[in-house]
Amino acid sequence: MNRKAKEGYDFQVKLLMLGDSAVGKSSLITRFCEDTTTSNHIPTIGVDFKYKTIDCEGTKIKLQIWDTAGQEKFRSIVQTYYKGAMGIVLTYAINDRKSFQNIENWMKQISTNAAKGIVVILVGNKADLLERVVETSEGKRVAETHNIKFFESSAKDGENVDMIFHELAKEIKTRILSDPSMNEEERQVIRIGDKLPEQQGAGAQASGGCKC
Repeated sequence: MNRKAKEGYDFQVKLLMLGDSAVGKSSLITRFCEDTTTSNHIPTIGVDFKYKTIDCEGTKIKLQIWDTAGQEKFRSIVQTYYKGAMGIVLTYAINDRKSFQNIENWMKQISTNAAKGIVVILVGNKADLLERVVETSEGKRVAETHNIKFFESSAKDGENVDMIFHELAKEIKTRILSDPSMNEEERQVIRIGDKLPEQQGAGAQASGGCKC
């Protein structure tokens, strides 16, 4: 029995949460990993991470979810964490047009720093709020332009949160198992997963048997 089997997963995959500050990236992770939420916004300083293991159509995938700071002053730090990432949740807030307008800047950064073929999902968060300034159709249009999937979500009430991470995991699984363009070195990185230095974050492990 190999190490991964002993630890209860088949693949370990690194995900990044990207987007402007205060769009709810940390809240989405907390809702997904711990099924809780908080109304107190504390900006992420640098990078933090959490774990969750899910069952994706019979394959156990351990997700390393890296929570990145959205402030401009931390952008250079965030760039170093693209290495080894196979998926990105790119987030804006439906009540913050600037965060939506900056999606194009984030897509340029992804194009520059991320691996070719990385799976990106666009998320319009805070869908529970009445103070909407970005229409659903606008988010869909941007996603279609970049040929990526789009969801609106609410970390507060849990709307679509699980679905976002499950869809990301399924797309990554498909790429790992069937994409002929991936070489063996890339597959091995995904199978093993990046070794996380303990001093780089204090994310608590949250493991569960969620179904895709």
